[in-house]
Amino acid sequence: MGPVPQEKSCGLVIFRDDNPRLYLLLHYPAGHWDFPKGHVEPGESERDAAVREGQEETGLRNVSFIGGFRERIEYTYMKSGRPSHKEVFFFLASTTDAADSVRLSYEHVGFEWMPYDAALKRLTYENAKGVLRKAEAFLRSRANPGGRATEASGAKTASE
Repeated sequence: MGPVPQEKSCGLVIFRDDNPRLYLLLHYPAGHWDFPKGHVEPGESERDAAVREGQEETGLRNVSFIGGFRERIEYTYMKSGRPSHKEVFFFLASTTDAADSVRLSYEHVGFEWMPYDAALKRLTYENAKGVLRKAEAFLRSRANPGGRATEASGAKTASE
């Protein structure tokens, strides 16, 4: 059957620093809930791919990277009746765009902004739940006494 194809994708765990913090989840046509992500194009950096996919899949434009967070997951799935191995790198990003400014691509059937506990329950796959747990722990470790992420700790805009 030949070697298993290898794929690389990048995505974003996007949050709004509301009270409580809200995470953006996308509903895929197959029924699962996950973060925005997609394939890395030839010559594209992981970060550039994550920004492009985030913009294409959500329409959000004001997205700022949170420095120091890069999580890798991997899995095998069936593609055209054959197994394919996928490696996905997730970055953490905040947005100041209004919650109702999400404009979904054709690849999704819905979205929802959810607080951590609800998002953890809604995510379909355990590896995505693990990424969310790590993102929340990362943000909590950087939070000021008010419980909000600090801007002075490595946040970078998508255009940097």
